[in-house]
Amino acid sequence: MELNLIQKISVFALPVIFAITLHEAAHGYAALRFGDRTAERAGRITLNPLKHIDPVGTILVPAAILLLSKLSGGAGILFGWAKPVPVNFMNLRHPKQDMLWVAAAGPGANLLMAMFWAGMVKLALAMPGSALAMPLALMGAAGVFINAILMALNLIPLPPLDGGRIAVSLLPPRLAYGLAGIEPYGLFILLGLLFLGLLGMLLWPLIGALIALAALLFGIRTVELMALIQLVLN
Repeated sequence: MELNLIQKISVFALPVIFAITLHEAAHGYAALRFGDRTAERAGRITLNPLKHIDPVGTILVPAAILLLSKLSGGAGILFGWAKPVPVNFMNLRHPKQDMLWVAAAGPGANLLMAMFWAGMVKLALAMPGSALAMPLALMGAAGVFINAILMALNLIPLPPLDGGRIAVSLLPPRLAYGLAGIEPYGLFILLGLLFLGLLGMLLWPLIGALIALAALLFGIRTVELMALIQLVLN
């Protein structure tokens, strides 16, 4: 079974929209809880995906990677970004410590969503013969996969990624200051790792572990979940 383009868009649309929207909204909500209202004033604590989508990072770059992967016959890391939620860390009650929780909120939202979509796969497998079973299983597999990628990617300890901000929060001041200074070059470093093929080498172990965890928690065989993910990617 091979999905056509329309079927792939249908399978990925909701998982991608929720993955981006909830990730960014989680940052804004966490910032608000710790004292910064910048995201709230900018209207970014919302489930409206149009507030978070970046035309280049959310649409053009991932589409180009998918096209190049298809033409080359390889399976690359799906890379992209949304519009960053504005956070003024100096407004947080304890800026250095609270930065950790604001940054971790995004990957945490992706972890919860990966578990939610694994639950949808489990539900689909529990109703064999239903016309909804296969579409739900494929959408669930896409949801697990895209959220595992976003969580793993954002945990790289490189500013301006969430993992970089977490590291800045945890490191001693001198080291934290040095790491924070890399932020203007962070995106270029990531793109370099991507085109050198090193980004996948860094991320696939964590992505695989997250998929295996989702399968374990919901009593799904890992090989079965991986087969569904492979189906939506082919």
